[in-house]
Amino acid sequence: MSSILEKSLAIIELLADHPVGMAVSTIATRTDQPISGVHRTLQELARLGYVRQVQAQGHYVLTIRMPAMGLGFLSRAGITDVAQPILDALAVRSKELIRLSVVDDDKLIWVAVAQGAMHGLRYDPGQEQGVVVHLASTSAGKAWLSTMSDEEALARISAQGLVRDAEGTGQHAPRSLTELLGRLAEARKQGYAVAVDSYLAGMAAMAVPVRYRRTGPVLGCLSIAGPAVRMTAQQMAELAPDLRDAASELGEAAAGSKYFEANIRSFQAGE
Repeated sequence: MSSILEKSLAIIELLADHPVGMAVSTIATRTDQPISGVHRTLQELARLGYVRQVQAQGHYVLTIRMPAMGLGFLSRAGITDVAQPILDALAVRSKELIRLSVVDDDKLIWVAVAQGAMHGLRYDPGQEQGVVVHLASTSAGKAWLSTMSDEEALARISAQGLVRDAEGTGQHAPRSLTELLGRLAEARKQGYAVAVDSYLAGMAAMAVPVRYRRTGPVLGCLSIAGPAVRMTAQQMAELAPDLRDAASELGEAAAGSKYFEANIRSFQAGE
């Protein structure tokens, strides 16, 4: 990392994944920065109101300012206004977890969620909004990749990494590019992408791309996720029509969101 801004954002992104805070030395190690530089950056971020120090442990944590800015942006951009009723309705029909991810430049980011499983075994991560989607191991990532040529998909995987380096990753996550390309071909054929025991052990999910008015640019992906023991291949096949209908509804309603509208204009300008 070279610029001060890049180093500062690396610290903010790391703290966003650790809400209980981290020590200066740990932050320095995880971001590959000198302790003295990290300390100066944290002091400046604290002065600006983006982090604070927990005196008991000496750890630094994000303040609510950054999350509040993100939530305010989502609200003003109209993403949740447009999407939430559709997600809620699909959650009721599927009785599973519904997630919407949106395309943001060269990334796919989870932004909205609705939980349909009210009791019993359920998948409910609770901390994925704002997280960049790992493309190779998730159904949403594979749904997005399936809309591209194999060459473009491989370029995005090369930039992000094939293997998700995180605790809890399922044993059936793709381990080779050949395996991944095979799963993308399967997703194109059946009309939805699947990830079973992949992103997280014991979890299964299915996803479809959300296109502006069915045939327009890809705006994001819509997924259904739940425990693998319940989200079987048969269950996914039965849920597929509802998932596609909800994605189509989102694509039709997208013009009501300032964020989606800007993405649509950008795509049309590049045609």
